[in-house]
Amino acid sequence: MGFHWDWMCPRISVPYLPTLGPLHPEVLSPELLEDVFAVAGTGDFLPHDKDRRWSDRKDEWVVVDDIVQDRERTLIPTITGRGILRLHLYGAPGHLLEAQETAAKLAALHGATKARVVWFQELPNALAAPTRVQLRTFDNPAPAVDGVEVLSETPAAVAKTFNAFSEELAGEGFAFLNSRLEAVGPVLVAVQNGRVAGAIGPMETMPDPIGRARLLPQYFGVLPEYRGLGLGRQLWWAAMHWGQEHGADYQLLQTTAGGASDRLCRSEGLIDLGFVCTSGV
Repeated sequence: MGFHWDWMCPRISVPYLPTLGPLHPEVLSPELLEDVFAVAGTGDFLPHDKDRRWSDRKDEWVVVDDIVQDRERTLIPTITGRGILRLHLYGAPGHLLEAQETAAKLAALHGATKARVVWFQELPNALAAPTRVQLRTFDNPAPAVDGVEVLSETPAAVAKTFNAFSEELAGEGFAFLNSRLEAVGPVLVAVQNGRVAGAIGPMETMPDPIGRARLLPQYFGVLPEYRGLGLGRQLWWAAMHWGQEHGADYQLLQTTAGGASDRLCRSEGLIDLGFVCTSGV
């Protein structure tokens, strides 16, 4: 495959690589992308892949032979074991129609059940529900927060309410998290009226490709009846304190543009790295 990093690099408007997702801007390199290509289809994780905490086998890989590239655009397809094909477009939005047509053809070729195009913008795009990528560094102090506890250290009666909390916020990923509590890092919770009202976690760090400690993404939510009380911000501050206490250098977050988490992160002064847009085919 005659892949050219020097053709792709000028078209990267958001620091994001297929199968790895958002990255610190200083991490991007041709060697890292070569590593992604090298493990394609093997089921192996790269040592710094954040998905390692959820599974013992990588479920998404680059379809290396179907990469399309010239100086104006790079199209990199990935496919999952569940039959979802994603075509990552690095180039101007004017190539979106071509990317959609290519994704449809590749989906048919590989028997994919779904096909999507992922592309990147420095500003939000009205044609898609964009996800903002944000960077939080730990250069400034993150004080301890009162009123937030580690779930495993709460009274048994309170801890049991996490099941109901997780079911109610299953759409935010908490049912999935609840099924794996024993295998992942701690979950921080805000308690109201003897029950879990909000949570953020799991709290874990992992070295990035150049060895810096990255606070991994968390599930984050507050029950509807307890919103507007400032619990979300308390949980966020507590998570940042945990990250600082455990040596994190930074965290990358993905938030739906205009959503509650996005507004909170924007108010906290995070660095905006651009937008990831996704469309079905």
